[in-house]
Amino acid sequence: MTSALLTDRYELTMVDAALQSGTAHRRSIFELFARRLPAGRRYGIVAGTGRFLDELTRFRFTDAELTWLRENSVVRAATLDWLANYRFGGDVWGYREGEVYFPGSPLLVVEGTFAEAVVLETLALSVYNYDSAVASAAARMVSAAGERPIAEMGSRRTSEHSAVAAARAAYIAGFTATSNLEAGRTWGVPTMGTAAHSFTLLHDSEEDAFRAQVAAFGPGTTLLVDTYDMMAAVDLAVRVAGPSLGAVRIDSGDLPVVVAEVRARLDSLGATGTRITVTNDLDEYAIAALRAAPVDSFGVGTSVVTGSGAPASGMVYKLVARQGDDGEWVDVAKASSGKASVGGRKWATRVLGRDGRAVRELITVSDDGPVDNPGRELLVPLVTAGVPDAFYLGSAGTASAREHRAAAVAELPLDALRLGRGEPVIPTVFA
Repeated sequence: MTSALLTDRYELTMVDAALQSGTAHRRSIFELFARRLPAGRRYGIVAGTGRFLDELTRFRFTDAELTWLRENSVVRAATLDWLANYRFGGDVWGYREGEVYFPGSPLLVVEGTFAEAVVLETLALSVYNYDSAVASAAARMVSAAGERPIAEMGSRRTSEHSAVAAARAAYIAGFTATSNLEAGRTWGVPTMGTAAHSFTLLHDSEEDAFRAQVAAFGPGTTLLVDTYDMMAAVDLAVRVAGPSLGAVRIDSGDLPVVVAEVRARLDSLGATGTRITVTNDLDEYAIAALRAAPVDSFGVGTSVVTGSGAPASGMVYKLVARQGDDGEWVDVAKASSGKASVGGRKWATRVLGRDGRAVRELITVSDDGPVDNPGRELLVPLVTAGVPDAFYLGSAGTASAREHRAAAVAELPLDALRLGRGEPVIPTVFA
């Protein structure tokens, strides 16, 4: 399926006018960045790179799209001819997926003609704004959970396509599994899930439901124990599955209190190895509040797929440089109040202190390629002459992004992991 119409009308009308004025083929550089982090956040996590590159390979105007554009008089016939042959042939650099970012970080740098690069604006922002919002929220939850695993289970709280993107982004940020099967098939995210309350209600008794589930999946399964009387259900679960019962799931109640009660009851029944997982409207703050409770794992839904209060990352896609008719590069930038940007081709470095912790984000404006700055270079080639680097695609790219996220977060000062409101943990410095 083509991704060409996953865009705003003005992307195509700009191309239409630029083709007519003779400026459409000027070499241009666009940059995707966030002016600020969501209020109170100390860092963000880049997610969406693999999805964007996948969408880029499918950004084609077929006869169906061209016919619709023609019938709706969106652009002139000459522009339709140009769109029919559209293939992005430029270069793209970007922060690796899973990388930490800060205000002003040039997360994506797209170089090509104005026409071929501007039409990617809405697509890039749609992917990066949502995926990075989910990953940034998920990373906070992972920090709050410590070593305890978290599963993403928010598919029913967002649209069907966003559910897949959210599952992938949460996995990159450190979640261990998802309930979403398409995310497992497409992106290699481990899947999990056993039964909901409806399965218990289907049967004539809670015991019948437990026995059916254990018969199907073995005693290592997870039994949901809060459909009726929680303590009675715990007793019943151990009686049916035996002391080797894998886990019980709690989806309601005053969690710090009921978790302690359930743990004590399990231990008294000899089920000392039975795990407790909780799934009751959790966010990073609720997870942190359970830090001292005997919880073994968490399941998070609504809060992660909505970015825990920040459902979009506030990223923008701006023209920062273009060539004039003489071939010389001209730095350009928006200057409106509150929305000013910095023009020019940029290179980014994460400067580290002697202890290996990040101390600042150094952004250098230069037309001459990377500057020899101390620290870790952040921009890597993602697309060369229109061809995406396969390293960042598919399930392997997703797994690599997950590994990179762990390493990037480990570089941050410890203050970055605090949940209290604060400023970005390191400054962004332009040079």
